Amino acid sequence: MTSPERDGRPGAQGGVAGRWTPDLKRWGKPHYLAIVEALAEDIRTGRLTAGTRLPTQRALAGALDLNFTTVSRGYVEAHRRGLIEGRVGQGTFVVDPARAPRPAAVAGAPRTGPVDFTMNLPPEPDAPALRARMQASFAELSGNLTNLLRYQGFGGTDEDKEAALRWLGGRGIVATRERLLICPGAHSALFSVLGQVARPGDAICAERITYPGIRALTAHLGLRLVDLPMDRHGVDPDAFAAACTRVAPKAIYLNPLLQNPTTATLPRGRREAIIAVARRYAVSIIEDDAYARICPTPPPSFAELAPEITHYVAGLAKCLGAGLRLAFLVAPSARTALPLGAALRAATVMASPISTALATRWITDGTAEAILQFVREESAARQRIAAALLPPETYTADPHGFHVWITLPEGWTRSAFASQGRSAGLGVVGSDPFCVAGTPPEAVRLCLGGPSTRQQIAHGLDMLAHALEGSPALASTYI
Repeated sequence: MTSPERDGRPGAQGGVAGRWTPDLKRWGKPHYLAIVEALAEDIRTGRLTAGTRLPTQRALAGALDLNFTTVSRGYVEAHRRGLIEGRVGQGTFVVDPARAPRPAAVAGAPRTGPVDFTMNLPPEPDAPALRARMQASFAELSGNLTNLLRYQGFGGTDEDKEAALRWLGGRGIVATRERLLICPGAHSALFSVLGQVARPGDAICAERITYPGIRALTAHLGLRLVDLPMDRHGVDPDAFAAACTRVAPKAIYLNPLLQNPTTATLPRGRREAIIAVARRYAVSIIEDDAYARICPTPPPSFAELAPEITHYVAGLAKCLGAGLRLAFLVAPSARTALPLGAALRAATVMASPISTALATRWITDGTAEAILQFVREESAARQRIAAALLPPETYTADPHGFHVWITLPEGWTRSAFASQGRSAGLGVVGSDPFCVAGTPPEAVRLCLGGPSTRQQIAHGLDMLAHALEGSPALASTYI
C-alpha cells in the first residue's frame, strides 16, 4: 500500500504519482517483487488509476533507499505483467487493467520482459504495409513450391545471379556472373575462402578486436590468427606491414564498415594504404562487408579499389534479417571462383532454394530496398536514443549502425558489468569473444536491433547509463 502521508494525487487520468512511495515491508518478498505487488494492489484499489505517471526509477530508488537496479527490475516485471507501460520521452504510466491483457496473449504483440542487447541483428520491420508485403512474397513462392524443394544447380540460377549483381551494384560492386557465388550465409563463404588461400599453420591477419566468427573458422582450419593493433579508424597499416615481414600472412581479414564490435569504419586513405601493403607482400584481402548497404554513403569497398586481390563477402543477414542465411561472394577472378565453388559445393551442397528465391524476389520487386530503408531509419532513431541516454565519453557508435561499443569506466570489469546487467534483465556481451590476443579490454557490446520497440531500448539504456554513472561497488547488491 502507498504511504498516505507521502502519496501524490494519483486519481485523475494523466495525473502524476510523482511521490508514490509504497511500503514494501508488508509483502515479505524481495524488494523488486514487492514493488510489483504494491503497484498491483494500488491499481486494484483505485489508488493508482489508468494514465497515472509513476515516479522515475531514480526518484523511486532514492525515496525507498534502494539500488537503482532493484527498482528497474520491479518496473520490468510490472511491464511484463501488463501493469505499466513506458513512453519514450514521457515516462512510465499505469495501464488500464480492463483493456490490458497479458502482452503475450495478444497475437503479434511486441516482446516484453528482459531487454536483450546481445544478438547482433537489424531492427525487425513493424510497419503493417511492409510486413504485409514481405508476407505476400512467401505466399507467392508457394506457387513454385515443388521446384523449390528440389536440388538446384550450385551457385544460383541466372535470375538469382542477376538479382545478386543488382544488389551488389547498390554498393558500387561491379562483377561478372563467373566471379559470383551465392552461398548459404557469410560463414560458409568465409570458410571456403580461408580454406583456399591458406593451409594449416599459415598466418591470417585480423583486427585485434574482431568478429568472433573468424576466430572460430581459423581455429577449425588450423590457421594462426595474428592480431593487428587498431585505433578509432580501424587497423593500423604500418602494423600490417610489420606483420607481413614477421609472419608472412596469406591473407588479411577485415570487417571494414561499421565493424563488429567497435563500430569503426576504415576511411578511404587507410584502405588504400592497406591495399598497397597487401600488393607489396602478395597478401589476399578478405572483405567481410556485412553492413554493406546499411550506411548510405560508405567509403569505396576493397573490392572496388583492388578487385584482383579481394575476396568480397556480402551477407544479407545484417541488412535484411538475421534468418535470411544468404551471402554473395565475389572472387578476384573467374579462375579463383572455380575452386571456391568446388569447396562450397562439397561443404554445403547448395544455398537453400527457398531463401535464394525469396531474396531474388525481394531484390527484384523492390521489397529489399524497402526493408533496407526501414532498417536505416529505425537504426538511426535508436542511435539517437542511445546518444540521449548514454554518457558520451563511455561509448562509440555510428549513427547508421545498430550496435554500440562501451568502454567501461575505471573500476568496472566486463564480467561485473555483464552480471549487473543480467540481474536487471539486460543482456550485453563482454569483450572476450572479440579479442584475438592479449588481455581483453574492459568493454561490452550492445546491439540495438534485438529489442522489438524503442521503449525497450530507452528503458534498457537508461538502466545501463545509470550503472555507468554509478560506483561499481554498488553492483554487489541486487535486492
